[in-house]
Amino acid sequence: MRIGLDIGGTKTDAVAVDGSDKILGRIRRATGHGDEAVVTDVVDSVRELQEEAGFDFSDVRSVGVGIPGLVDSTKGHVLHAVNLGVESLDLAARAGARLGVPVAVENDVKAAALGAAALRGSDARSSMAYLNLGTGVAAGIVVDGRIWRGAHSTAGEVGHISVDPAGRLCTCGQRGCIETLCGGGALARAWGHPGAFPVRDIFDAAEGGDPEALVLRGDLVRGAAAAVRVLILSTDVQTVVIGGGITALGTRLGDGIRTALMTDADGSPFLRSLRLDERIELLPSGSPAAALGAALVGVHAPEQEIAIHG
Repeated sequence: MRIGLDIGGTKTDAVAVDGSDKILGRIRRATGHGDEAVVTDVVDSVRELQEEAGFDFSDVRSVGVGIPGLVDSTKGHVLHAVNLGVESLDLAARAGARLGVPVAVENDVKAAALGAAALRGSDARSSMAYLNLGTGVAAGIVVDGRIWRGAHSTAGEVGHISVDPAGRLCTCGQRGCIETLCGGGALARAWGHPGAFPVRDIFDAAEGGDPEALVLRGDLVRGAAAAVRVLILSTDVQTVVIGGGITALGTRLGDGIRTALMTDADGSPFLRSLRLDERIELLPSGSPAAALGAALVGVHAPEQEIAIHG
């Protein structure tokens, strides 16, 4: 039995996975704030899953954790997980000591990329990027069933590629980053109206003809299309799977991105030849990709992590 946890700023999604990668149990619980609360979340999530799925704790082989921030996956150390109130945390060591089983830690988007590859049944020779459109924008890349990290573990940080030097100021200090166009946080700030899901409000208002909303909706789909282009042109992955909270918009988002990709390719025979609009997929809203990917990370050493087994 392997346990995978996706620790987000407000909730933790956890799954129990058997030896054939079948999810036997799943829970969601509120996420705590601060070092001790995050460690306790890991421990309590495992215990709750044990009750939910009815397995013996002695059957647990490993626990994998996907978490935002800068993650040293070799040491299981987390830096700058700001939304969780974590500045520097030896999560693997502290949680492992309390659970008595090996704990592995990975960046949440990289874990989600591995889980998305497993869910879509990618074969071991395929290549895929997972584009996360949430509060921020980032991607994880899976090549030959393994996470591709790059020289400094920043492979996939497309959110901070500037596509408009005169655009909005990004939290990273640059202007016109992709994240300023299609990140949920940046869009909510630009919209400026209260709401539980500002991006949905923007789409609804745009469909009603609101001029400001039309601009912001256009920014979102153009920014997401730019991220897809960057990922495919720089890595030539076969598919870009789009996930994250904004995918709750469903076909409104997918159709908009495809239209933007086709529009951008109108004047470029080169881009048309790449058929970018045919190489994207939307992950179903509520998918356990991140938690499943964490479970797969947990059972393998970093140099051996494989999305698909057998």
